Amino acid sequence: MALTEREKAILDFERGWWTEDGVKDVMLRERFSCSADEYYADLNRLLDQPDALAYDPLVVRRLQRARERRRQMRLDGASESGGLEA
Repeated sequence: MALTEREKAILDFERGWWTEDGVKDVMLRERFSCSADEYYADLNRLLDQPDALAYDPLVVRRLQRARERRRQMRLDGASESGGLEA
């Protein structure tokens, strides 16, 4: 399944959003007309698509690694507290 123009724009944005002036959440709303939660849900789905990896392998792999680090940190934190919230 080929990437949509919006999906390509998301990957292009992730490649270098920090080089632009502005707050990321504001830029997301202006550029993609959605909330940050909606954007990140779309981005996470996109990271699992082979076409996204083919389109921009460096960005996709970087974001996949960051996602995995966050997941691992949550798992490590849950196991250290016995899985119970204080």
